[in-house]
Amino acid sequence: MNAPAAVPCQYRLRLIVAGGTHRSRKAIEALRSVCNNRLAGLVDLEVIDIYQLPEMAREYQVIAAPTLLKLLPLPVRRIIGDLSDSEQLLRILEIPSVPQS
Repeated sequence: MNAPAAVPCQYRLRLIVAGGTHRSRKAIEALRSVCNNRLAGLVDLEVIDIYQLPEMAREYQVIAAPTLLKLLPLPVRRIIGDLSDSEQLLRILEIPSVPQS
């Protein structure tokens, strides 16, 4: 009997930003780059502007922006601030780094 095929792990990420500031735009660009290059088809990414949805800051217990939350797979992880180092970001979120060809 053959073993079942491995199902790719799905990631659920929430990026909490505060308006259209330079820091917010930079965090969005960095995260989208990682998602497109390393997690294509495996990620549910939502960008939440706490100026538009302040209740989400309370729901996710965010005290500073930008904050990235990895909700799935568990455990929940959060990163506050700079997301520009993609390798460090992958390590903190416990996302396996795949060698690029």
